[in-house]
Amino acid sequence: MVTVDSNVEKNRRRMVELLSELTPGEGFHTTILDGVKLRRSDRNEKRTPVMYEPSVYIVASGRKRGYVGDRCLVYDPNNYLVLSVPLPFEGEAEIGDDEPLLGLSVRMEIGVISELAASMDVCLTQQSAKGLACVHATPLDVALGDAAVRLLECLRSPVDAVVLGPAMKREITYRVLCGPRQETLFAMLGRNGDAAQVHAVLRRMHARYSEPLNVARVAAEIGMSVSALHHHFKAVTSTSPVQYLKAVRLHKARMLILYNGVGAEVAAGRVGYESASQFSREFKRLFGRSPIEECRRVWAMSGLADDEEPDRRANSADGRWQVIKR
Repeated sequence: MVTVDSNVEKNRRRMVELLSELTPGEGFHTTILDGVKLRRSDRNEKRTPVMYEPSVYIVASGRKRGYVGDRCLVYDPNNYLVLSVPLPFEGEAEIGDDEPLLGLSVRMEIGVISELAASMDVCLTQQSAKGLACVHATPLDVALGDAAVRLLECLRSPVDAVVLGPAMKREITYRVLCGPRQETLFAMLGRNGDAAQVHAVLRRMHARYSEPLNVARVAAEIGMSVSALHHHFKAVTSTSPVQYLKAVRLHKARMLILYNGVGAEVAAGRVGYESASQFSREFKRLFGRSPIEECRRVWAMSGLADDEEPDRRANSADGRWQVIKR
């Protein structure tokens, strides 16, 4: 039987109250604070591909499972998720007893981590990628829970959010750096060692994801053999460079289609696909649906009326989906 600290439970109940107030509907909710998102789901969600940016994810009610390679990570009211690289993986969600799934995420910024490392007088030693996975589920302590509550409370007021919010985000980063998984975030700052080289490759791939990937050239540029790069890359991300880039491209394209109104063929070109048919095949293989089917699913969850749906034809002028009455 798991014993829960009374103060941790007190924080959890307060987070549930605040998140219920701040998330009037299902889905992800952006906030006035850059890098802070809120999450609500009123139903269980099946295992599906997701992509998280470097962040801390705190769950107030319900439970989430993340599948990364052969690992299953559980993050719930007792455990938060921390990851140091943008990571595509698969996730599923369960609502709580008489409560929706409620959570918040705070993006981890390299600049803030670097400043805190200097203030904490941390010595960044050379790290091997072996055993240094980029994502972990970690027990939630009272100090981090307190900071999360204060962050949510300041989001109730736009003025408080602007004035106090940045300090609350910084404290959350600091509390994680004081915890048992500090090396996960400090790896983002490394200047040498296998882990630092992999993180540098990941940053480059995310900045230039639409460009062709020459693994041999990348390996040569960082002074590794191709086999060594594959080995260390998989140790950090649980996947290969080629598969990682493919997942990044498909997730980027999905966001363009769903939230920027871009048609599938245009989105395919923007993320680096030369063949629209190949893009459609790989999109359906990853997400289990074609782009238009994924639009319908997400729009239905967001409350789009039954007689509205994205038109199958992209506007010829700008490649955007039209929303029309049926």
